Amino acid sequence: MPARTHRLLRLLLAILLLVAGWGSLCAQEHEAAETTGDSLSTPGIERLHFELLTCSAGPEVYSLYGHTGLRVTDGRSYDVVYNYGIFDFQQPHFLWHFIVGQTDYIVLPIPFDAFMDTYARRGSSVTSQRLNLTPQESEALLRALEENARPENRTYRYNFLYCNCTTQVRDMVERAIRGEVRYAEEEQKSTARACLHVYTATSPWAEIGNDMLLGAKVDTILTDRNASFLPERLMNAWSEAMVYDEEGNARPLVNGDAVVLLEKGEQAQTERFPLSPVACIAIFAALCIVVFILERLTKRMFWGFDILLMLARGGAGVVLTFFFLVSEHPTVDSNWQVIFYNPVPLLCLVWVVRRAIKRERCIYHLISLAWIALFLLFTPWVPQEYALITLPLACCYLTRPLSYQCHYKLGMPRRTVRRR
Repeated sequence: MPARTHRLLRLLLAILLLVAGWGSLCAQEHEAAETTGDSLSTPGIERLHFELLTCSAGPEVYSLYGHTGLRVTDGRSYDVVYNYGIFDFQQPHFLWHFIVGQTDYIVLPIPFDAFMDTYARRGSSVTSQRLNLTPQESEALLRALEENARPENRTYRYNFLYCNCTTQVRDMVERAIRGEVRYAEEEQKSTARACLHVYTATSPWAEIGNDMLLGAKVDTILTDRNASFLPERLMNAWSEAMVYDEEGNARPLVNGDAVVLLEKGEQAQTERFPLSPVACIAIFAALCIVVFILERLTKRMFWGFDILLMLARGGAGVVLTFFFLVSEHPTVDSNWQVIFYNPVPLLCLVWVVRRAIKRERCIYHLISLAWIALFLLFTPWVPQEYALITLPLACCYLTRPLSYQCHYKLGMPRRTVRRR
């Protein structure tokens, strides 16, 4: 593929990830890990041990949540990392499959040094936890990983909440253990949305993108195990997890404390939008108020402003409705925000503008007033945490039908009709 086309695909994906920053949780490009298990040596089973590698967040939107790898080494010549976060931009129709939630990721065994170099260049830290497995469990896990990494088996359907690079490692280890892994109970239970907010706190626009697309299902309380879909959450969970064998004997899953293999380096700062979401909403609210006042003073309706607002709301509505109806991404089909963000303003735009040009009443504004008011009224009973900007935006949009109702009530200037 030409370099220019490849760069264009990267740019398009970056824009998409800005809208849905969760979409590439734990992702690493295929070209960064081209070395496969075919070139790796055979490990010594008797000296085999495994380490959970947890990589800290990077500066890009798609790297906000960190990454997980499973290191396998015999302390000598064999030292690889099984990486479940590989995707390939050159897959046919990659962007479309990504949007609709049909992205296929693959697992590859990567030389440990190459894996570490990738995160050293990114400025991320890498923390290691040695797993406390029996020789039989270690051999079973290695065989399962080797089988999973075969070309015919290595592809899996990516799902950022339920099947990503972190959950795949967790599940492979749990299946190899002869017994049960029990996680320590947390005093403070969290929702998936709250877990994601920890990592998007310094990227408010990515957080807005998350909350705009994710529905009510991410606002349910997670079990301790299900909360480990994020790399650092799994690292913390495994540090206190216990393994109970078939006889009821207990042992810690992790042998000793976590060891930092790679210190956090200096990260390249990415360009960010200069205004925060709160600042943008404040400016927009002030603009709506000014327009409302000017319309009352001049007794004229600035319907050109309505065009901009209906295009923006309808455009956002098309995106959310598409994800709500079509996408296979998790939780997007339970998004109550589609009541406010929907394509109806786009469908009614021409009709509304025609009536405005003719200075005639338009029932759309009365319906819009009732619709937005009901949306705001019933918000406390909706089992979903809306995006930070949703309710302020709804209040701002409410000024438009209110202005039209005031205009109708006070009397609209009629068009002058020339008589011959």
